[in-house]
Order: sequence, then structure tokens, then C-alpha cells
Amino acid sequence: MARKLAVIGAGLMGSGIAQVSAQAGWDVVLRDVTDEALKRGTDGIKASYDKFVAKGKLEAHDADAALARITATTDLDAVADADVVVEAVFEKLEVKHEIFRALDKLVKDEAILASNTSAIPITKIAAATERPERVVGTHFFSPVPMMQLCELVRGYKTSDETLAKAREFAESVGKTCIVVNRDVAGFVTTRLICALVVEAAKLHESGVASAEDIDLACKLGFGHAMGPLATADLTGVDILLHATSNIYTESQDEKFAAPESMRRMVDAGDIGRKSGQGFYKH
Repeated sequence: MARKLAVIGAGLMGSGIAQVSAQAGWDVVLRDVTDEALKRGTDGIKASYDKFVAKGKLEAHDADAALARITATTDLDAVADADVVVEAVFEKLEVKHEIFRALDKLVKDEAILASNTSAIPITKIAAATERPERVVGTHFFSPVPMMQLCELVRGYKTSDETLAKAREFAESVGKTCIVVNRDVAGFVTTRLICALVVEAAKLHESGVASAEDIDLACKLGFGHAMGPLATADLTGVDILLHATSNIYTESQDEKFAAPESMRRMVDAGDIGRKSGQGFYKH
């Protein structure tokens, strides 16, 4: 497989995907709309490489070589010769449609167009292109350099060849894949965590148990590394609310109807670790 990757979006996910891909030998174009966003992304990648070097998990010369394989740009035309393009921007269908329409005109015919979305159906994203059979979901997990999983999502028209190439790419950057054969909103992992967070938030809202005890039950009872409410704080209560709302809109399944307290937390800005307050004080 050819080894030129373009990543659209230099946020936490996009820069993480760029980081592991460059480390695995891919030439990477990292594109965002502002130089500031690109600087934040590339600074984060360098800091992460430095940590791996300090811990003895990466040689300094390998880190330097990986960093040299990443080109940051605000020019979308730079994706033209990419073999794989991964979109990792805000979870809003209109934003993704705009990007995929542009990519469709720019990339070569055999390129794979992938989305890192965690909740929006791939079929809906692919509909903005003239090549839905070459569009696939590659849902990485945060932080990308540490998390082993990549969820591959087959859209309604995704071809077997596209799915195979997406797997080849994800495995080449060190990930283990699961395949989502039916393009339901939220796929497998987001549906599971959203259902768990919504139920945990309802238990907390109604005073059944404290956030600490709900999380402790999941850790000790089910062997989870982190409880659902701590996970919500880490991910962002706003992000999980957005994801579960997307799934509810698509499925009309009541178990994805977030409790009022979760909406009020977001209204008040108590969105987890990034704000200093969520289900816990940080």
C-alpha cells in the first residue's frame, strides 16, 4: 500500500492520528484552517514524541525522523496526491459535507476517504461525494498514541476493497480493528458508552448513588478501567451529550435520551476536566 496520508483537522484526534502514522513511516500532510491550530497540533505531537523518548519507548532519532515526515498546511489542495485521507473535524454533518465535497474534487480516483466520526452515519457523510464506495469510517480513540482500538465502519455503499485498505492503514499504524457492518448512528463503541453514561447520569440525578460510587461499581464490578461519569468528564460532557443526541435523533431510542441534569451542566459550562467541573471537581 502506498504511504501518503492527509489528515484534515489538527485538533487532539487529528494530530494524534498524524503522530502515530508518521511514527509508522507514513508521509503525512496535516491540514487545518489556521496557522495557530496547526502550531498547537504540531507542538502537541512534538511534546508527545519527547515524552516517549524520555520514557525510553522511542529513540530520539526516530522521533526526529517522524516529525520530519509531517507537513503542516492550511492549503486543502495539498491532499491531492494522498492515498488515504482521514477527516477529523467537529462532529457536525454540514461541516463534514463541505470538506468531503471539496476532497471529492481534489483527491485521486483510487484514494480512500475516511472519517474519524464517532457518531454520524458514514452513509450520510459519503452522500456528499461522487464516490460513496470509497468512503469509510476509521474511528480512532483518544489519546490516539495510547489507545489500541480503531473502529472501522462500513457505510451503505462502502466497498470490500475500501474496507480492506482502511484496515491495512489502521493496522500499519499499530491499531487493532473491529468492523461495524451496519452503519447505525454511534456504531458499536459510542452507543455502548452513551447508553452507560446516560443511565449513570440518571442514577446520579435521582440521588440513587454518588458519582464516585457509580464509577466504583463499574470499575470493580465490571472491570472497567474508568467509570462512565469519570469518562464523561475526561471526554467532555458536552461532547458526549452531542453524541448521544445524534444517536437519539437517528434511532428515537429512549435509552439515548440524556437526562435534564446533563443538559443543564452543559448550559452552565460544567463540561468536565477542561472546565474544572463536571460530575467531579478537577
